[in-house]
Amino acid sequence: MSDVPVLTYGNYLRLDTLLSCQEPRTEAHDEMLFVVIHQVYELWFKQILHETALLQRQLTGGNGAGALHTGRRIAKILKTVVGQLDILETMTPRQFASFRDALGTSSGFQSAQFRELEAVLGRREFGGYETGTDARLEVAVRRPSVFDSLLRHLDGLGYAIPEYVLERDPSIAWQPDPDVQKALEAVYRDETGHAAQVCEALVDIDEGLQEWRYRHMKMVERTIGAKLGTGGSTGAAYLRGTLFTPVFPDLWEVRSQA
Repeated sequence: MSDVPVLTYGNYLRLDTLLSCQEPRTEAHDEMLFVVIHQVYELWFKQILHETALLQRQLTGGNGAGALHTGRRIAKILKTVVGQLDILETMTPRQFASFRDALGTSSGFQSAQFRELEAVLGRREFGGYETGTDARLEVAVRRPSVFDSLLRHLDGLGYAIPEYVLERDPSIAWQPDPDVQKALEAVYRDETGHAAQVCEALVDIDEGLQEWRYRHMKMVERTIGAKLGTGGSTGAAYLRGTLFTPVFPDLWEVRSQA
């Protein structure tokens, strides 16, 4: 008789551990919602990081069809992440205030996974945060970004990506490049090809991230107004300063050339 335990739904998903992770610090009813929503965000961030790693392997490996599928999946996940704000916004300012003091100095600005996700997409500066204090983030800012992988994919397809771009130091923040935009124009002239569709999937990801920033800012405004954030940030004012900054600026700029 085998001693191997029977695999069940509960132990496969480690539900005993998962469902024991919600520990509100007050008796306020709405704190449970706040905890669950933010834990789910972190799970989605983990999944997006998992998917972007695959996306970069597919791009550098020349798998355009796979990259298209993965890019579209990431965009769909971001739509779900944004949609969860609808649930959080059912909490009134008074309901949030009933447990806000118990949060201490904790803040969503401290999400290591979200910073890592931004770095994977191409961000290289984090508002004074020292990347060397986070080993995963330090690795992410020193290796090629998703856009770097896209450019290598396009180069492999024969598009004229400049050598200086392909050999650049990926730890330096990307700046829009006219020569890259010319190559992207050529990509978009063949709208039926995988390359153009992959580029559009990355635009969807970029748009999803910008939508998240906007909705997050408005959620903070309607919950705490102009108050400082719990982690000492300027709250909505800080979030407002991050709006409308694309992670793939060349993919937006090329639309003006069409």
